Amino acid sequence: MLARLLQGMVAFALLLAAAGAAWAWQQGRPGWGIAWAVFVLGFHAWVMALEFTLLRLAHGTDPAPRATARQLLKAWLHEAITAPRVFGWRQPFCSHAEPDHLPPDAQGRRGVLLVHGFVCNRGLWNPWLRRLRAQGTPFIAVNLQPVFGSIDDYIPLIDAAVARLQATTGLAPVAVAHSMGGLALRAWWAADGHDERLHHAITLGTPHHGTWLARFAMTRNARQMQQLSRWLQTLAPRETPARRARFTCFYSHCDNIVFPPSTATLPGADNRHVPGHAHVHLASFEGWWAELQRWLRP
Repeated sequence: MLARLLQGMVAFALLLAAAGAAWAWQQGRPGWGIAWAVFVLGFHAWVMALEFTLLRLAHGTDPAPRATARQLLKAWLHEAITAPRVFGWRQPFCSHAEPDHLPPDAQGRRGVLLVHGFVCNRGLWNPWLRRLRAQGTPFIAVNLQPVFGSIDDYIPLIDAAVARLQATTGLAPVAVAHSMGGLALRAWWAADGHDERLHHAITLGTPHHGTWLARFAMTRNARQMQQLSRWLQTLAPRETPARRARFTCFYSHCDNIVFPPSTATLPGADNRHVPGHAHVHLASFEGWWAELQRWLRP
């Protein structure tokens, strides 16, 4: 569903840019046509600029280091380049380019579950899926459906994926989750109630305590990510300190979606600050891959 939605958005943006450029060309103003095309195709960058401005203003007394203007500018540039690759190509057109890998000889090799975030699909992980396959690691990358439903709707999908990985490998998997995916993972674990079903969890820019930006949310799952939301307040008491200790949480003071920065941390978890990385760009951070390899070792 999301892939088709993104395909339509990409097609609309290209048509809008081309139509405006063609009209300007016919009027004898090719420069205006080029400017229009750049504006339309780069519109996401201006939206992100607003997000980074809000991020800086909302930092307040957050204990994470305050990002410098240079760090924010660099993060904005990286995100402006990364987002079209993810939302304009990987997710709309290549979401199934890297199928799940459950080889028949996987017994004894710990598997990996990958859970994407809000308005994303499994195509987010494509570069990492190729690396996992190359090293012979079993994996499943889920597609969270419905796209705009409740986070609780994703619990059966995650449960089925964990069960398949454990049946194939004989071992509890390691989970890697980006953004909202980390909340879906926590909701599943709280509902399941068995710590031993997951070996370790790694979250990347997950709004464990909600995000300031979600105050403008219109969908059900986005509203659940509001700071102090009833859903988050209900989730936290269902988790034990022992389970929190099984989390490694990567967060950044340049995250343009989940801020203030420390909202992406969990008490009792291994919380690691990643300077200078924006929200989607966190999924490309090599540090989480090194942490994953640590937990995959026998």
